[in-house]
Amino acid sequence: MKKIISLLLLLLLISPAYAGLAEMNAIQQRIDSIGTRILNFNKIPKRIIFTYSEETKAEWLGKYHELKSRQIIVYDELYQFTQTDDEIAAMLSREIATVLKSYSGMWGGSIDAIQVALSSKKFETVADKRAVDYMVKAGYNPLALIVFINKTYPQKRQDVIARHNLTSKRLARIYEYITYKYPEYLQDTEYINNQYYQNFLLNSLENRRKLEEKIKMHSTGEVHYE
Repeated sequence: MKKIISLLLLLLLISPAYAGLAEMNAIQQRIDSIGTRILNFNKIPKRIIFTYSEETKAEWLGKYHELKSRQIIVYDELYQFTQTDDEIAAMLSREIATVLKSYSGMWGGSIDAIQVALSSKKFETVADKRAVDYMVKAGYNPLALIVFINKTYPQKRQDVIARHNLTSKRLARIYEYITYKYPEYLQDTEYINNQYYQNFLLNSLENRRKLEEKIKMHSTGEVHYE
């Protein structure tokens, strides 16, 4: 009887279903560990939970409910683009910055949650910068935020009537923020040799020239990135 039970347990352990469950548990633990580290190192006194999901990313209504429940759902379609803890930290820091907005405002943040879900363009730049700060305080490289966004967000034709800023503008503003506040990371040899970061440097030549001109002129004005 013991041999039969042992055989059944062995078959269970090597079954595809068990292997899939074990993989999901490992991903969940990794996300929880990185997300909690960001919350703790930044001394964020609000409850936020992290949930890994193989489902498709929710639309704005689903996003609103996520914000109201202070739950960050990491969808597999985005998680699969992350290759390092830094990139996972980038993804989570960006979401934490967004979720925290739902804690302020009228009726427990309901109004702000709707604004963030519907008009994310308004909060996008601020949230990106906060994500950089969260990453640095938690010991992660903020250049990973550039890498993550460069890999996952497409480039639209325009953003005049869009809900989101052009990805190229987001990346340029993040790069500018790091340049002024955390310039030491720009010398990181790990990212200098990172092919995804190299791709960003290649496709942001014009925007980085504009930033260089701003620095050269000691200007404090806003750069009009493309």
